[in-house]
Amino acid sequence: MKQKMTGKKAAITGASSGIGRATALRMAKEGADVALIARNRERLEEVAALVRAEGRKAVIIEADITDAESVKKAVRTAIEELGGLDVFHCNAGIYLRCPAKDLTMEQIREVMEADYFGCLNCVYAVLPYFMNQKSGSIIATCSMDSKKGVPPDAAYVGAKFAINGFLQVLRQELRGTGVHVGMIFPARIDTPMIDNVDCPKITPKIEPDTVAKAVIKAYLKKKKEITVPYFSCHLLTWADAISPSLSDWLVRVNKLSGEDNGSNTAK
Repeated sequence: MKQKMTGKKAAITGASSGIGRATALRMAKEGADVALIARNRERLEEVAALVRAEGRKAVIIEADITDAESVKKAVRTAIEELGGLDVFHCNAGIYLRCPAKDLTMEQIREVMEADYFGCLNCVYAVLPYFMNQKSGSIIATCSMDSKKGVPPDAAYVGAKFAINGFLQVLRQELRGTGVHVGMIFPARIDTPMIDNVDCPKITPKIEPDTVAKAVIKAYLKKKKEITVPYFSCHLLTWADAISPSLSDWLVRVNKLSGEDNGSNTAK
């Protein structure tokens, strides 16, 4: 069976675990060579070994997305080592679970620095290259939290709403350039970021590979937005469009906030 991404070259941030790891492995299975970008080299080595076991090239790049120069260097390295770049998956970020009334400005800035400005560092590092070659996809892992805010994720929600809005505008401005911008809106995903959260049975944690498949679909079909899972996510956004009170009620009665079982911060 023909692989969907044969000959393609991808860079993925947050590639050491969770959605980034799953995306790297799924892309490798589909024939792509990948640049793995994250801060933890040991875990990147583990992912790289799995990519190479699929017969694909894996480039390990240690970088911090909150450092613009580090990201620019990472993009240059990815392009040089892979011999080009077709897709950049902006995936790295942090999650802070804390009621809005208890947040400090320092905590809010930390989340914004990673989840908003960190994503933009990636966008602005790779965009000139894609513009010059008149092709390429920038795909961001957003969140259903940027469609409907769910307590107690105020800081995280704010950052994700911000990147959602920014990329909506960028997507429109890039029309006709050959550069594609896509966003993935997952619900609760079974990653280290929410190890401490017990989710209700109505919205169980989804495997990261489900999101990885959505990333590949967004790239291949040039999708603007994909929600995962489709029906339940759209039901909540439709309800919010009809009546915010209705969607607030759905969040409450379905206990979509989940319950804490430990630490409330993950990176």
